[in-house]
Amino acid sequence: MQPLARSALTWLLRLLGTALTMLVAAFAMFAALNLAPGDPASRLAGPRASARTVDAIRRQLGLDRPLSVRFWDWLTGLFHGDLGTSLTYRQSVSSLLGPRVTDTLLLVGYAAVLIVVLGLGLGIWSAVARRGGTVVAAFTGVGLAVPAFVAASALVALLSVKVHWFPALGGGGPALGDRLHHLTLPAVTLAIAWAAYLAQIARAAVREEAGREHVETARSRALPGGRILRRHILRNAMIPISTAVGLTVGGLIAADVVVEQAFGLNGLGSALVAAVAQKDTPVVQAVGLLMVVVFIAVNSATDVLNSALDPRIRAVSSR
Repeated sequence: MQPLARSALTWLLRLLGTALTMLVAAFAMFAALNLAPGDPASRLAGPRASARTVDAIRRQLGLDRPLSVRFWDWLTGLFHGDLGTSLTYRQSVSSLLGPRVTDTLLLVGYAAVLIVVLGLGLGIWSAVARRGGTVVAAFTGVGLAVPAFVAASALVALLSVKVHWFPALGGGGPALGDRLHHLTLPAVTLAIAWAAYLAQIARAAVREEAGREHVETARSRALPGGRILRRHILRNAMIPISTAVGLTVGGLIAADVVVEQAFGLNGLGSALVAAVAQKDTPVVQAVGLLMVVVFIAVNSATDVLNSALDPRIRAVSSR
């Protein structure tokens, strides 16, 4: 088989594998939500409703149909942009979640930038500087040990209540600068633990590559230290680092739930918590599906990036 045809077949199989993974994850999530204890029809009807009323609501919502039929209707509706209707607010899920997507994406993007800058910066600095290891070890230890809600309380008490640098609640107005100002504390809270994790990965990867034979050869040739770091150390250390970044960005969507609740943000995380409490299954399904799609897409992009960084991975995947 020609290299071009082999590469095309590899990409096709990868896309099919990604699509199958999303399909299985979507069905597992749909089945788990619909088989969980609690009946949305009973909650909508109220505690004093008769069995006939509850049955009528079940038929109206389509809950009396088999699970496979309901999943197929939900899945085909997704391809037409129909995410269903909220049981609580009686409006389409897409119109309900649409305004919330911007706040969540801004928060996750802001936190991702902080994670990459702080995590990579501290990790590389601690690996190449003699005195950097102790400082970064203390930061990573504290960052990984402190829960997000504790970090949120500490940051609000220090930077919002005491010195009044940042607001404690809300997502700000329509202006981008005001939004970023309001999202700074939530983004820092969301980034602390993940930046500590990335710093550990970067430190270990850079130290491992710094001890390689080809790096010692480059040092013996009296090459500049910056050139050795860029071309011989960081280039090879980027494989585990990029994998860690992909896992981090994918996990931010799930971790965002706690932070949005702590800072009163009107994002997808707060919508998910409210929908779970109200047994609003269509909203939970839509937010859960978005989390699954983002996580799988980020991991697939990470695989592509790793293949571009290391020709050996590309050669193995094309066999």
